[in-house]
Amino acid sequence: MKKVFLTMGAIVMMTACTQTPKNPFLTEWDTPYGIPPFETITLADYIPAVKAGIEEQKQELEAILNNPDAPTFENTVAAYELSGMTLSKVSAVLFNLVETEGNDEMNKVVEEATALLTEHRDNISMNKDFFAKIKAVYDGDQSGLTREQQMVLKKLYESFTRNGVALDEVSQTRMKEINQAIAAAQQKFGNNLLAENNAFNDKFGIPVSSYSTEMTTCTDRARREEMFKAYSSRGNNGNEYDNKALCLEILKLRAERAKMLGFPTFAAYQLDNKMAHDPQTVNTFLGKIIGPAVARAKEEVYDMQKLMDRDIAAGLLPAGSKIEPWDWFYYSEKVRKEKYALDEEETKPYFRMENVRKGVFEAAHKLYGINVEPLSDVPLYNPAVETFKVTDADGSLIGIFSTDYFPRSTKRGGAWMTNFREQYVDADGKDVRPIVINVGNMSAPTDSLPALFTIDEVQTVFHEFGHALHGLLSKCTYPSVSGTSVTRDFVETFSQFNENWAFQKEILDKYATHYKTGEVIPEALVEKIRNSLQFNQGFATAELCAASILDMKWHELTEEDLAKLSEGDQASNVAAFEQKICADMGLITEIIPRYRTTYFNHIFNSGYSAGYYSYLWAEVLDKDAFEYFEQQGLFNPEVSMNFRRTFLEKGGSEEPMTLYRQFRGADPDPGALLRARGLE
Repeated sequence: MKKVFLTMGAIVMMTACTQTPKNPFLTEWDTPYGIPPFETITLADYIPAVKAGIEEQKQELEAILNNPDAPTFENTVAAYELSGMTLSKVSAVLFNLVETEGNDEMNKVVEEATALLTEHRDNISMNKDFFAKIKAVYDGDQSGLTREQQMVLKKLYESFTRNGVALDEVSQTRMKEINQAIAAAQQKFGNNLLAENNAFNDKFGIPVSSYSTEMTTCTDRARREEMFKAYSSRGNNGNEYDNKALCLEILKLRAERAKMLGFPTFAAYQLDNKMAHDPQTVNTFLGKIIGPAVARAKEEVYDMQKLMDRDIAAGLLPAGSKIEPWDWFYYSEKVRKEKYALDEEETKPYFRMENVRKGVFEAAHKLYGINVEPLSDVPLYNPAVETFKVTDADGSLIGIFSTDYFPRSTKRGGAWMTNFREQYVDADGKDVRPIVINVGNMSAPTDSLPALFTIDEVQTVFHEFGHALHGLLSKCTYPSVSGTSVTRDFVETFSQFNENWAFQKEILDKYATHYKTGEVIPEALVEKIRNSLQFNQGFATAELCAASILDMKWHELTEEDLAKLSEGDQASNVAAFEQKICADMGLITEIIPRYRTTYFNHIFNSGYSAGYYSYLWAEVLDKDAFEYFEQQGLFNPEVSMNFRRTFLEKGGSEEPMTLYRQFRGADPDPGALLRARGLE
């Protein structure tokens, strides 16, 4: 979201006219490190602050437009980059907290704020006078600009052309209607999914985030089947939270929008400015992965069926029982125990939450020289949040980092990294350091046990801290390219890269200690973990690749295609479309896509529409880079600091492949992904 603000004089005049307390968003924050003053913010503060911020940025834009001097990077592009700071403050808090502290009242505020912000954003991006100034700079001599400035200019120019600035007035009006409708529908999708997740929790007594763990340990096959069917039908139950019609509405609006901008499909529009560039490239890429993944998955089914046959012979299951989707987690864990003698109940005592978090900090210290220390007496939006100060080797402040790891009924599912403030250099030349948070839904402590993480949860913590490092270590000038402001198919490179350190012995020895005895994890157990990392990769890769293909196929549909799917029985049409896509890709019936349509939050209420392939795409880069580390020495300081300087500090200030070649000295090897997953 672009940043936005009203002059301080106007703010003072507004607040002086009433006897109400000052709106915390319209004052300077004197909190430690500028952390939002959560305890003083109320629901009633958001909309007035959004409106004030909109007026503020309007005035700033007017100042740019009324400048009689010839347009330059500084008086046009840089001025716009540093506009809208009030909107940045309020948007960061509102849209982050609705994901973690959401309720009906906050959802209503978000809906109103989204409508206001969408209209405001459209009014800017379709402003032909403003675009004329930007175009004058873009078409002029750029030789005096830094590479970062050139990238900022390019992104700004393209953001206008990709948002309809060239359309006529009638078309712009329709575009604004589409944008409002998409924003409202996406918000509704997310609200519906949260309600469905809570219903799952109420029915089975576990949060959705614990589904795979429960399916792994549950010996009652009938309960596993019931849980699977409930989990995989979220948003598809014909109730008030049903998402089928909403998905089709979002898809139709996106397709119409893409067509208005000159693209045949929404997928073509989305990919035009990404690393992959076009749908054919993505489809070819995914096609090379799904085959080996399914082939390995068939071998995994064979191994599981042998164990199921033993249970049949023992009279535990009826004759003729076959592996079904609800059996996969349970029987794959039995295979893992037998093949690798690895039981997660044996590993979890070594992965206490506090120790795992210490491990990610230790890895970052060893690689990049940073230090992390806890902070007390700082504002928190929830008592479960813990906050840390991150400093460089010379003691200088890098940023503020927080964790919010455990599930709540007010929190959406999954795990993510976000900012309460991005890194940038302000108008006075001050390097404003970021405020970053990792949010998750990992195993929570109980009355009798501390939070003990599974192997997957350990990897998730390292993954999200990889994103956090990308935000924290940023050394850019302009907010639009700082930190994680990179193309969607590049951003996951650094999160996935960070996972590679989770089970390296040098790091495990620092953090993996038994929560009762303090014993360091035994070498034999470490070997079991490392040997098992390629286990079940047929399933893991196939479900991820299948979801990526499903995403692409939905977004390659035209307006006409979607109109046909919207006719008649939408439930049957959506189901039939999914089934055909899965059949066409050769997906076996024992596996479903990681996300089915009606609960695919990444593509219907997040930034991954026609972009879910990004995880696999970025994994090629991450695994190729890690192979380079293995060749040069895992903790080679020259290599790791080069990684920091080339990638983590530069954000989106240069083209992704340019940065990659600077670091690696070559293009990435696509085979690195298959090698890492054991699929070659």
